[in-house]
Amino acid sequence: MGGARKAFLTLEGEPILLRALRPFLAHPRVISVAIALSQEDVRSPPSWLQALDDRVRLVAGGATRLHSVRAALAALRPGVEVILVHDAARPLVTREIIDRCVAAAEEGEGAVAGWPAVDTMKEVDALGRVLSTPDRDALWRAQTPQAFPRGPLMEAYRRAVEEGVPATDDSALFSRYGGRVRMVKGAPWNLKVTHPEDVEVAELFLRRQKEGSRER
Repeated sequence: MGGARKAFLTLEGEPILLRALRPFLAHPRVISVAIALSQEDVRSPPSWLQALDDRVRLVAGGATRLHSVRAALAALRPGVEVILVHDAARPLVTREIIDRCVAAAEEGEGAVAGWPAVDTMKEVDALGRVLSTPDRDALWRAQTPQAFPRGPLMEAYRRAVEEGVPATDDSALFSRYGGRVRMVKGAPWNLKVTHPEDVEVAELFLRRQKEGSRER
Protein backbone atom coordinates (compact mmCIF):
# COMPACT_ATOMS: atom_id res chain seq x y z
CA MET A 1 0.00 0.00 0.00
CA GLY A 2 2.94 2.32 -0.59
CA GLY A 3 3.89 2.41 3.08
CA ALA A 4 0.45 3.52 4.28
CA ARG A 5 -0.94 2.05 7.48
CA LYS A 6 -3.69 -0.17 6.12
CA ALA A 7 -5.75 -0.29 9.30
CA PHE A 8 -6.24 3.49 9.25
CA LEU A 9 -7.08 3.86 5.57
CA THR A 10 -10.72 4.70 4.93
CA LEU A 11 -13.44 2.79 3.14
CA GLU A 12 -16.50 4.83 2.26
CA GLY A 13 -15.37 7.44 4.79
CA GLU A 14 -14.58 5.13 7.74
CA PRO A 15 -11.25 3.60 8.85
CA ILE A 16 -10.74 -0.01 7.83
CA LEU A 17 -9.95 -0.95 11.44
CA LEU A 18 -13.23 0.53 12.67
CA ARG A 19 -15.19 -1.45 10.10
CA ALA A 20 -13.32 -4.62 11.10
CA LEU A 21 -14.05 -4.03 14.80
CA ARG A 22 -17.72 -3.08 14.56
CA PRO A 23 -19.18 -6.62 14.07
CA PHE A 24 -17.23 -7.86 17.11
CA LEU A 25 -18.21 -4.94 19.32
CA ALA A 26 -21.85 -5.41 18.28
CA HIS A 27 -21.75 -9.09 19.21
CA PRO A 28 -23.45 -9.76 22.58
CA ARG A 29 -20.88 -12.37 23.65
CA VAL A 30 -17.73 -10.33 23.05
CA ILE A 31 -16.45 -9.14 26.45
CA SER A 32 -12.87 -8.16 25.61
CA VAL A 33 -10.99 -6.90 22.55
CA ALA A 34 -7.22 -6.40 22.29
CA ILE A 35 -5.64 -4.61 19.35
CA ALA A 36 -1.94 -4.93 18.59
CA LEU A 37 -0.55 -1.70 17.14
CA SER A 38 2.88 -0.30 16.44
CA GLN A 39 4.71 1.35 19.33
CA GLU A 40 4.06 4.76 17.76
CA ASP A 41 0.32 4.17 17.38
CA VAL A 42 -0.05 2.89 20.94
CA ARG A 43 1.58 6.07 22.23
CA SER A 44 -0.62 8.27 20.06
CA PRO A 45 -3.69 6.40 18.78
CA PRO A 46 -6.33 8.19 16.73
CA SER A 47 -8.99 9.88 18.85
CA TRP A 48 -11.81 7.72 17.49
CA LEU A 49 -9.98 4.60 18.68
CA GLN A 50 -9.22 5.94 22.16
CA ALA A 51 -12.90 6.53 22.88
CA LEU A 52 -14.34 3.60 20.97
CA ASP A 53 -15.39 1.11 23.67
CA ASP A 54 -14.47 0.22 27.26
CA ARG A 55 -13.82 -3.39 26.21
CA VAL A 56 -10.99 -2.36 23.88
CA ARG A 57 -7.36 -2.49 25.03
CA LEU A 58 -4.47 -1.28 22.89
CA VAL A 59 -1.17 -3.13 23.13
CA ALA A 60 2.20 -2.65 21.51
CA GLY A 61 2.97 -5.29 18.93
CA GLY A 62 6.26 -7.11 18.69
CA ALA A 63 8.90 -7.67 16.05
CA THR A 64 6.85 -10.40 14.35
CA ARG A 65 3.19 -11.36 13.98
CA LEU A 66 3.78 -14.14 16.52
CA HIS A 67 4.84 -11.69 19.21
CA SER A 68 2.12 -9.18 18.32
CA VAL A 69 -0.66 -11.74 18.62
CA ARG A 70 0.76 -13.08 21.88
CA ALA A 71 0.82 -9.57 23.34
CA ALA A 72 -2.83 -9.11 22.39
CA LEU A 73 -3.78 -12.49 23.86
CA ALA A 74 -2.16 -11.56 27.17
CA ALA A 75 -4.23 -8.36 27.32
CA LEU A 76 -7.61 -10.11 27.15
CA ARG A 77 -9.77 -10.27 30.25
CA PRO A 78 -9.62 -13.48 32.34
CA GLY A 79 -13.25 -14.41 31.64
CA VAL A 80 -12.64 -14.99 27.93
CA GLU A 81 -13.07 -18.69 27.07
CA VAL A 82 -13.06 -18.56 23.25
CA ILE A 83 -10.56 -16.35 21.43
CA LEU A 84 -11.03 -15.01 17.91
CA VAL A 85 -8.01 -13.70 16.03
CA HIS A 86 -8.88 -11.34 13.19
CA ASP A 87 -6.96 -9.31 10.63
CA ALA A 88 -7.52 -5.58 11.03
CA ALA A 89 -7.34 -5.41 7.24
CA ARG A 90 -10.50 -7.54 6.80
CA PRO A 91 -13.25 -4.93 7.16
CA LEU A 92 -16.16 -6.94 5.72
CA VAL A 93 -16.49 -9.70 8.33
CA THR A 94 -20.08 -10.40 9.45
CA ARG A 95 -21.90 -11.60 12.56
CA GLU A 96 -22.75 -14.85 10.80
CA ILE A 97 -19.09 -15.67 10.11
CA ILE A 98 -18.17 -14.88 13.72
CA ASP A 99 -20.95 -17.15 15.01
CA ARG A 100 -19.82 -20.09 12.87
CA CYS A 101 -16.24 -19.76 14.13
CA VAL A 102 -17.32 -19.51 17.78
CA ALA A 103 -19.60 -22.55 17.50
CA ALA A 104 -16.72 -24.72 16.29
CA ALA A 105 -14.30 -23.45 18.94
CA GLU A 106 -16.81 -24.16 21.70
CA GLU A 107 -16.55 -27.82 20.74
CA GLY A 108 -12.84 -27.74 21.56
CA GLU A 109 -11.49 -27.37 18.03
CA GLY A 110 -9.88 -24.53 16.16
CA ALA A 111 -11.94 -22.91 13.43
CA VAL A 112 -10.81 -21.04 10.34
CA ALA A 113 -13.20 -18.98 8.25
CA GLY A 114 -12.54 -19.60 4.60
CA TRP A 115 -13.90 -20.11 1.12
CA PRO A 116 -13.39 -23.01 -1.32
CA ALA A 117 -10.80 -22.34 -4.00
CA VAL A 118 -12.33 -21.71 -7.42
CA ASP A 119 -9.11 -21.21 -9.37
CA THR A 120 -6.78 -23.96 -10.47
CA MET A 121 -3.88 -23.92 -8.02
CA LYS A 122 -0.23 -24.52 -8.88
CA GLU A 123 2.69 -25.45 -6.65
CA VAL A 124 5.89 -23.80 -7.90
CA ASP A 125 9.56 -23.69 -6.95
CA ALA A 126 11.68 -20.59 -6.24
CA LEU A 127 12.13 -20.01 -9.98
CA GLY A 128 8.42 -20.19 -10.73
CA ARG A 129 8.54 -23.65 -12.32
CA VAL A 130 5.37 -25.66 -11.79
CA LEU A 131 5.90 -28.67 -9.54
CA SER A 132 2.34 -29.94 -9.20
CA THR A 133 -1.34 -29.10 -9.66
CA PRO A 134 -3.17 -29.85 -6.40
CA ASP A 135 -6.78 -30.95 -6.49
CA ARG A 136 -8.66 -27.71 -5.87
CA ASP A 137 -11.66 -29.59 -4.47
CA ALA A 138 -9.56 -30.11 -1.33
CA LEU A 139 -8.31 -26.52 -1.11
CA TRP A 140 -9.80 -23.55 0.70
CA ARG A 141 -8.65 -19.94 0.90
CA ALA A 142 -8.07 -19.21 4.58
CA GLN A 143 -9.58 -16.02 5.98
CA THR A 144 -10.14 -14.66 9.46
CA PRO A 145 -11.48 -14.74 12.07
CA GLN A 146 -9.89 -17.88 13.39
CA ALA A 147 -11.34 -19.11 16.69
CA PHE A 148 -9.89 -21.31 19.44
CA PRO A 149 -10.49 -22.41 23.01
CA ARG A 150 -8.38 -20.08 25.13
CA GLY A 151 -6.21 -22.54 27.07
CA PRO A 152 -4.81 -24.56 24.16
CA LEU A 153 -4.19 -21.43 22.06
CA MET A 154 -2.29 -19.68 24.86
CA GLU A 155 -0.19 -22.80 25.40
CA ALA A 156 0.57 -23.06 21.68
CA TYR A 157 1.80 -19.48 21.62
CA ARG A 158 3.88 -19.96 24.76
CA ARG A 159 5.64 -22.95 23.29
CA ALA A 160 6.11 -21.29 19.89
CA VAL A 161 7.82 -18.28 21.47
CA GLU A 162 10.05 -20.49 23.62
CA GLU A 163 11.03 -22.65 20.66
CA GLY A 164 11.44 -19.78 18.20
CA VAL A 165 8.83 -21.18 15.82
CA PRO A 166 7.87 -18.69 13.07
CA ALA A 167 4.15 -18.29 12.52
CA THR A 168 2.00 -16.42 10.04
CA ASP A 169 -1.16 -18.42 10.79
CA ASP A 170 -2.74 -19.11 14.18
CA SER A 171 -4.38 -22.36 13.13
CA ALA A 172 -1.03 -23.75 11.98
CA LEU A 173 0.39 -23.15 15.46
CA PHE A 174 -2.69 -24.64 17.08
CA SER A 175 -2.32 -27.77 14.91
CA ARG A 176 1.43 -27.99 15.53
CA TYR A 177 0.82 -28.44 19.24
CA GLY A 178 -1.93 -31.01 19.00
CA GLY A 179 -5.10 -29.08 18.27
CA ARG A 180 -7.64 -30.06 15.65
CA VAL A 181 -8.80 -27.42 13.19
CA ARG A 182 -11.80 -27.28 10.89
CA MET A 183 -12.72 -24.91 8.09
CA VAL A 184 -16.01 -23.07 8.42
CA LYS A 185 -17.83 -21.04 5.82
CA GLY A 186 -16.60 -17.48 5.48
CA ALA A 187 -17.63 -15.37 2.49
CA PRO A 188 -16.14 -14.43 -0.87
CA TRP A 189 -16.37 -10.75 0.15
CA ASN A 190 -14.46 -11.30 3.43
CA LEU A 191 -11.34 -10.07 1.68
CA LYS A 192 -8.07 -8.75 3.08
CA VAL A 193 -7.14 -5.25 1.97
CA THR A 194 -3.55 -5.76 0.83
CA HIS A 195 -3.14 -3.88 -2.46
CA PRO A 196 -4.54 -0.51 -3.57
CA GLU A 197 -7.06 -2.18 -5.87
CA ASP A 198 -8.47 -4.11 -2.89
CA VAL A 199 -9.80 -0.81 -1.51
CA GLU A 200 -11.90 -0.33 -4.63
CA VAL A 201 -13.23 -3.90 -4.48
CA ALA A 202 -14.11 -3.57 -0.78
CA GLU A 203 -15.93 -0.29 -1.41
CA LEU A 204 -17.90 -1.95 -4.21
CA PHE A 205 -19.03 -4.70 -1.81
CA LEU A 206 -20.00 -2.08 0.78
CA ARG A 207 -22.09 -0.14 -1.74
CA ARG A 208 -23.86 -3.32 -2.81
CA GLN A 209 -24.59 -4.21 0.81
CA LYS A 210 -26.10 -0.76 1.39
CA GLU A 211 -28.23 -1.06 -1.73
CA GLY A 212 -29.42 -4.50 -0.63
CA SER A 213 -30.37 -3.13 2.81
CA ARG A 214 -32.38 -0.29 1.27
CA GLU A 215 -34.23 -2.71 -1.00
CA ARG A 216 -35.26 -4.84 1.99
